[in-house]
Amino acid sequence: MTDDLTDDLTDDLADEPAGLRVLVADDNPVIRAGLTAVLSAADDLTVVAEAEDGRAAYKAALHHRPDVILLDVRMPGVDGIAALPHLVRVAPVMMLTYSDETDLVQEAVRLGAGGYLVHGEFTTQQLTQAVRDVGRGRPHFTPTATNALLAHVRGNATAHARPELRALPKESPLKGLSQLQSTMGQSSQSRFQLSGREAEIMDLIVSGMNNQQIAAVCFISEKTVKNHINRIFAKLHTTTRAQATAKWLGVA
Repeated sequence: MTDDLTDDLTDDLADEPAGLRVLVADDNPVIRAGLTAVLSAADDLTVVAEAEDGRAAYKAALHHRPDVILLDVRMPGVDGIAALPHLVRVAPVMMLTYSDETDLVQEAVRLGAGGYLVHGEFTTQQLTQAVRDVGRGRPHFTPTATNALLAHVRGNATAHARPELRALPKESPLKGLSQLQSTMGQSSQSRFQLSGREAEIMDLIVSGMNNQQIAAVCFISEKTVKNHINRIFAKLHTTTRAQATAKWLGVA
């Protein structure tokens, strides 16, 4: 009797798909078929559903509860960016698209995407590994997407580095310069005595990134990110991201 039960249990487990379960959302049926074929060839990946737009992707995600969602940006009806905030509540989402505009990459990350792959910048092996990474909570970005995020970070770092030049009116008289500097005040970075790296990470916190995303963008470990955040909170005399953001933006 025991042997029979063991055999039945083994048979039931054999029927279950192994590894990560994936949902593929893209309006192009050829691309969907290609992605499904590539992912299905991996022993530890199973495509459980396909969808042609954001609305269908959300319905399929609720029904199949995948471990990872591959999402195109530009689709008719409900596009990927519009669907993203809803899909990330169901499973980790990796954008997989031809759209490489900097603003789109930044918006996708802000809305919770765990990765952003641009077609033409990865091999089939890199694709399958990226799916595994995102499924395990490790962000994954191809070069164009990484450059877009770095450009955003560097832009913010530059803005914080010389705030007095940004604030100085073109026609300001030289004699009023010292008074202008005192009334405008120092930048948040100087005011809270944050280092350049801490200011950079604080900007990423304000943009909505989590620790994993910050680690990926800054090319540092999550532990290092946590250490920086602890020092930031101590300098800002805060205990939460919301409190730190409010102080950083000057609204608290």
